[in-house]
Amino acid sequence: MRLENKQYEEIKQTVIDIFEEYDVKSIPISAFEIAVKMGLRVIPYSSLSKKRKLAAKKISLDGFSIELQSGEWLIHYNDNCNYGRINHTIMHEIGHYSLGHLKGGDIEEAEAKFFAKYALAPPPLIHSLEHISPKSIKKVFDISYQASCYAYNYYQAWLNCGQHSYTDYEIKLLELFKTA
Repeated sequence: MRLENKQYEEIKQTVIDIFEEYDVKSIPISAFEIAVKMGLRVIPYSSLSKKRKLAAKKISLDGFSIELQSGEWLIHYNDNCNYGRINHTIMHEIGHYSLGHLKGGDIEEAEAKFFAKYALAPPPLIHSLEHISPKSIKKVFDISYQASCYAYNYYQAWLNCGQHSYTDYEIKLLELFKTA
């Protein structure tokens, strides 16, 4: 699903605001670290009872998040996946939390997917690499090869859309990561 350009810009700004607020300034970007700093509980499927683990996998094979009545936000994730998939899943769920998603839907899923993609491998940081390819993106950002291909394609689109000058939030991102 394609979002409106305004939505993409708001999501990018939210990512950078989170990086700034929680002092995220090194690559690879750890969704675990961000979740902990944000006070979100991250729970692996392996810590659940057999019955709850089966119920969790029925909701999602990768992971999901819920808000308790107390207001506490829980992120459950399948720890039988590889690290790149787990990190992406947790970042996706952080996206739901950060974007104020209280219910699921196509728009909410598209927003959370973009949030995770942008947060784990932002084009301005990719642009600072000496050699740019899906393989180098995978290695530097510690994401899955599939995610690195998506990041590479998004980076190419970012270049082709006239990104000759950085936006204010991209400058802030580069300053945070000391690559400006």
